[in-house]
Amino acid sequence: MTSQSNVKLGVEVFLEKHLDLVKSKRLGLITNPSGTDSNLTSTITLFANTPGIHLAALYGPEHGVRGETQAGEYVSYERDEKLDIPVFSLYGQSQKLDPDMLANIDESMRSFDTVDQGKLIEPSMVENIDVLVFDIQDVGTRIYTYIATMAYAMQACAENNKEFIVLDRPNPINGIDMEGPILEYPEYSSFVGLYPIPIRHGMTIGELAQLFNSNFLSQKAKLTVIPMMGWERQMWFDETSLPWIMLSPNMPSLDTATVYPGQVFLEGTNISEGRGTTKPFELFGTPWIDGTRLVKSLNALNPPGVRFREAWFTPTISKYQGRICGGAQIHVTDRSRFKPFETSMHIIKCLMDMNTKQFLFHSEYFDKIMGTAKVREELEEHHDVSEVMNNFCAGLDVFRNFRKRHLLY
Repeated sequence: MTSQSNVKLGVEVFLEKHLDLVKSKRLGLITNPSGTDSNLTSTITLFANTPGIHLAALYGPEHGVRGETQAGEYVSYERDEKLDIPVFSLYGQSQKLDPDMLANIDESMRSFDTVDQGKLIEPSMVENIDVLVFDIQDVGTRIYTYIATMAYAMQACAENNKEFIVLDRPNPINGIDMEGPILEYPEYSSFVGLYPIPIRHGMTIGELAQLFNSNFLSQKAKLTVIPMMGWERQMWFDETSLPWIMLSPNMPSLDTATVYPGQVFLEGTNISEGRGTTKPFELFGTPWIDGTRLVKSLNALNPPGVRFREAWFTPTISKYQGRICGGAQIHVTDRSRFKPFETSMHIIKCLMDMNTKQFLFHSEYFDKIMGTAKVREELEEHHDVSEVMNNFCAGLDVFRNFRKRHLLY
């Protein structure tokens, strides 16, 4: 680990140097609890109290502006009482809430997260603004809906002649390492993976905005990215001196984000990924798994930078809610060597081999978040994980060159 560096966020650079971009303009803001400065003052508060900024509307992604809703739960329209401005939902704004949604959150998430219904910005939602600002911390993994929300918002701004500004933030799991398949586009494009980038992309949210705008949007947005100061590509989030804020209800820590590029794929199986525990994505299991045997098999593989420990847990929501699950906790011992995607493919293969009759893929959703059906098919055909991984090398090399001109750091 390198020594900590004082990183100045895009929002801080914007307020210090670029208020001219919004002078005499009505501003809309897409944000959530992760949108703060380095002193934990929210971007909403900063904008509301800065002379020269006319904050006219707020826009909430999945989990809402305040982060109060669970994964897959629709976010409704409201009005901010303190600021007396509208708060538009960018996640299910026109959907009728299902009273049983939280009881069936996994099914809700799988069915809703793969479509664009209820997530597109309608012209009426931006008619009273001139510029839309995006300030949300990303997780560094393709399968996170904030990326798609940003892309849809950029497209809406392009179509409605509005400016779009991204206030850049760090990639929390560094801006160098990449893993996993490139999404097969457009066949597997969805709200949980719009464009052909790898699972772990090694880019900041501002860099992704530039890549999307230049290569994939049907109409280019009037895009401005405000870079950070002091951030370097090799940095992990805890090397920035910035405070960590929960990115969503099931992304409580950097440890979670570190394992997420692999463990997220348990969502596409009948294995609990630890939602409803204090260690989501680090804990995994089911009521029918023999944790002792599982841990012995996984540790025998000796994957780099990680060890497994037998664990028991009872999810409070999601899969196996209220039932005792046996399984394991994943402990990263050396994150510089740890390969989250490859490790989780070993986990899935081990679970398949040990529990042939019980293990189940939710095939359509698994393939959507994977961005291809090939991985599941190869695992089902009993290919070694090394074979599966070798198939991605060429694609990652192509993407590494493809992304170069969009990098800011």
